[in-house]
Amino acid sequence: MQYCFCFNYYYSCILLLLLICTAGAATKLQRNESILAIQAFGDSFLDTGNNNHLISITKCNFPPYGKDFPGRKPTGRFCNGKVISDLIAEALGVKELLPSYHDKNLRSKDLQTGLCFASGGSGYDSLSSKINQVIPQSDQLQFFKEYKAKLKEDVGKERSETIIANSLFLISSGTNDILFRYFGTKLRQLQYDVPTYTDLLATWASNFFRDLYNIGARKIAVLNTSPVGCLPFSRTIGGGSERECAKDYNQAVELFNAKLSSQLASLSRELPQSTMIYVDLYNPLLHIILEPNKYGFGISDKGCCGTGAIETAILCNKLTSTTCSNASAYVFWDSIHPTEEGFKSLVSKLVPQLFE
Repeated sequence: MQYCFCFNYYYSCILLLLLICTAGAATKLQRNESILAIQAFGDSFLDTGNNNHLISITKCNFPPYGKDFPGRKPTGRFCNGKVISDLIAEALGVKELLPSYHDKNLRSKDLQTGLCFASGGSGYDSLSSKINQVIPQSDQLQFFKEYKAKLKEDVGKERSETIIANSLFLISSGTNDILFRYFGTKLRQLQYDVPTYTDLLATWASNFFRDLYNIGARKIAVLNTSPVGCLPFSRTIGGGSERECAKDYNQAVELFNAKLSSQLASLSRELPQSTMIYVDLYNPLLHIILEPNKYGFGISDKGCCGTGAIETAILCNKLTSTTCSNASAYVFWDSIHPTEEGFKSLVSKLVPQLFE
C-alpha cells in the first residue's frame, strides 16, 4: 500500500509539472487557412486499408467490417463505416473519403487531395509494428516520399510543393505501444517502469514529427493517445470481475500524453514555419465512454461485433462473429475501435481543436 501511494504521488507530481510547463504552448491553424490535402500517418484509428496486402492478422478487409460503409464494402477500415481520417477530411471540405496509399485504383485527384499512410497495429515504438507484422512508421515515411515523387510527376514541381505545404498531416499513435507493447508483454516487469517507457515513447514520437517536418510537413496535427484502459478489450483483461476501466493503463496514457504535449510545444519553437497542433482525443472519448447516453449511445463497455460482453478477441472474426442489430447504439464496433457513429461524435470534438 505504501509503495502504491508513493508511486501515485510521484506520477501525479510529474503530470502536474508537465501540464504547467506546456499550458498555452500549443499552436493552431488560422480559421481562413487553406487546407488542400490530408496526409494521415499512424495506426488503426486512421488506417483506410494499408494492411490489406500484408500477411498479418491485423487486418479487416472482410465482413462484418464495412457493414455500414458506402456499398457495404469491407475496405480495410477498422470500423463498420468511416474512420477518423475520412471524417476529418470531410469536415474540412477536402473530400469525403481518404484513400489508402496502397489502393490500386488511385486517381490524379486522389493524389492532389492527400492519402492515408497509416497502418493498424503500428506505433511510435518500432517493435509494436514488428509484433503485429504491420507497416512501421519509418516505412510510412518512405511511402510518403514515393507519393511526393508521384505527385510531382502528376502536377509539376511548383503545384506539388504548394499541395504539400498546404497539407494537414494527421497522426494517431501510441495505443498499440501502451496497450500491447507495454502492458501486453513482460516489458514493464523486466525493463522499464511507466515513467521511463513514456519518456522513450515521447522521444520516439518527437523524432517522427521532426522526420515529417524534414520531408516537407509544416501543418502537423497530433491526436493524443486514447483512454486505453476503458476500451472493451482492456476492461476484460485489466478491469477485474466488474469490467471497470483499467486505471493503471489510463494513468500511463495520461503521463505519456502530457509528455507528448511538451514535445510538440518544444518542436513548435524549434522548427521554423511549423504549426504543431496537440489534439486532445483522450478526454472527449473518455467522456463519451463514461456518459454514453449524453451522446446518444446506449452501450459503451462492449463492442457491436465480436464476442459480446467478454471481448477477449481484439477484432471481429470473419467466420464466427455476430453483430448487434443497431451499431449506432454502440460506442465501439469491436473491442478496440469505435463505430462510425462513435467516431463521428468524437470528431465533432476534435475538429474545433485544430483552429484558433
